[in-house]
Amino acid sequence: MLEKEIERKFKKALEAKGCLVYKFASPNCRGVPDRIVITDTGKVLFVELKTEKGVLSKLQKIQIEKLRAFGQKVFVLYGLQEVEEFVNNIDDWR
Repeated sequence: MLEKEIERKFKKALEAKGCLVYKFASPNCRGVPDRIVITDTGKVLFVELKTEKGVLSKLQKIQIEKLRAFGQKVFVLYGLQEVEEFVNNIDDWR
């Protein structure tokens, strides 16, 4: 499954659970996670989506560590199965 398809399913499933899901694009800061998820209780989660065989770039690893150093929740999900598990467990992050 293509990353684009995984992103579409991710967004649709989380919106159905009452979350806001934004595509994170930062032209002057490459390597940031793909998506920002805001739960209905105001929690902000950063999510990088990959195919099952996807690999984080060095820059993505650096950006993820920066966000975590600032106390942010950052997830890297590989493939549709991990997306489904994340969506099913979103209540843990509300």
